[in-house]
Amino acid sequence: MNKLQAADNPLAQEAFSKQSFVFDEIYASNQIVAYKRERTRFALASLLKEGDRILELNAGTGQDALYFASKGYAVHATDIASGMLDQLQQKIATSPLAEKISTEQISFEALHQLADKGPYNAIFSNFGGLNCSKDLGPILKELNQLLVPGGAAVLVVMPGFCLWETMLFFRGAFKQAFRRIFAKNGAKAHIEGVHFLCYYHHPTTLIKAAAPDLELIDFEGLCTIVPPSYIENFPQKFPRSFAFLEKLEARWKRFYPFNRIGDYYIIRFQKRRQ
Repeated sequence: MNKLQAADNPLAQEAFSKQSFVFDEIYASNQIVAYKRERTRFALASLLKEGDRILELNAGTGQDALYFASKGYAVHATDIASGMLDQLQQKIATSPLAEKISTEQISFEALHQLADKGPYNAIFSNFGGLNCSKDLGPILKELNQLLVPGGAAVLVVMPGFCLWETMLFFRGAFKQAFRRIFAKNGAKAHIEGVHFLCYYHHPTTLIKAAAPDLELIDFEGLCTIVPPSYIENFPQKFPRSFAFLEKLEARWKRFYPFNRIGDYYIIRFQKRRQ
């Protein structure tokens, strides 16, 4: 594993390294997390072809890297947290997938220092990892440099408004209900007792920052109608309602306003072919 000596966000690095030991266990039985992974993986897989190379940002413990490697793709998994990559290394140590996965400790804010510069057919960032960065413009420019012409970037980002989260107002959770709306200079997040800032990004901000090198393919809401994963008992308590909400989200996920008021949105770009 290649390691970067200096981390751009030491607090986030510390927080996620601490969480790495329990990360998989926390979300293993969460049906909504499984739903989110299925959606995000399909968004990337539908753009891939046989033999493609993937650069994964904020790869965590490697669940997505292992999935795509099992489908025959080569994955270079990166993360700022050494603990997360240690967990991935343990998973692939005796696995036949080890030949398909390489790892590198690096922040997505330092991609100019990436040891393996590809080029890549696709770049993937799941579950709001990019929300640890205040300015995504420079990162998007670096993605353009790392992609082959026609290559895709699939990013899963948290917007500045979440319908489900705002409705927590009616349960008296005022701080959580409005944390995104009033987070102009970042909202405080904490994991395993470590506090760091999280920033929320509107899809139009990314579209403008990506132009003209990266062209928008599409973007869709994730957990706009389906509840966010922190309402984890909903599918067990209301299985029929959950199945109905899944169908509604599948129908409306790309339409305004449902493509921008979810817990996340999935946005897909393509590098110009010149």
